[in-house]
Amino acid sequence: MYHFDVNRAIEDCCRWIQDWFAENGDGCNAVLGISGGKDSSVCAALLCRALGVHRVIGVLMPRGEQPDIDDSLLLCKHLGITHVTVNIGEAADAIEKAVAAVTPLSNQTVVNIPPRIRMTAVYAVSQSVNGRVANTCNFSEDWVGYSTRWGDSVGDFAPLAQFTVTEVKAIGRALGLPAQLVDKTPSDGLCGKTDEDNLGFTYAELDAYLREGIEPPEEHKNLIDRKHKQNLFKLKMMPAFPFDPNAE
Repeated sequence: MYHFDVNRAIEDCCRWIQDWFAENGDGCNAVLGISGGKDSSVCAALLCRALGVHRVIGVLMPRGEQPDIDDSLLLCKHLGITHVTVNIGEAADAIEKAVAAVTPLSNQTVVNIPPRIRMTAVYAVSQSVNGRVANTCNFSEDWVGYSTRWGDSVGDFAPLAQFTVTEVKAIGRALGLPAQLVDKTPSDGLCGKTDEDNLGFTYAELDAYLREGIEPPEEHKNLIDRKHKQNLFKLKMMPAFPFDPNAE
């Protein structure tokens, strides 16, 4: 029977964050996008615990009006972290308009433009405040490729990358985060659907399959396996042609 020791996970992760910064950014700030969902909330809480509140900076990035912006503000207030707001509305609209002028846009293209602009904004803030960017993706999402290539899939370090959705929630509760953030229905906030609607299976099914080998219904298992195989490239370094200048 699989058992998740949440307190040990928290302590080990915080120690890893401290060691990473000691080697890759001693004295630097941790910068991350704050969406108001569980992942950014839990990641921010871990960073505060590991580095101190004064070294964590949140970036709120609504596209025009964001209906759940209050959740992002609640998280920042709860943790007491410095935060800035960068509205990406005009930038996203401009990119869409410019590209649409030369080629028809697919629905997936439209959905993925905002997260790529958001990551540009996070890096712009980070580089301006002596920061390092935290990736907030979790193991469950990464396994099935539920992230945007060069959007929320990137960062300088990834505290949650080995934790499933179920484990991330457990960490959030143990850290005393508000329930409305930890148990918020996961959604990308872009297409009007929940994550599970988009995926075609639940995170509970996925996590049980990943951690305990409990197979979901065959249709869901096949979908999970197919998504994992199709999206493995997102988890790998960009391949480069292995040119050997000394080869004969």
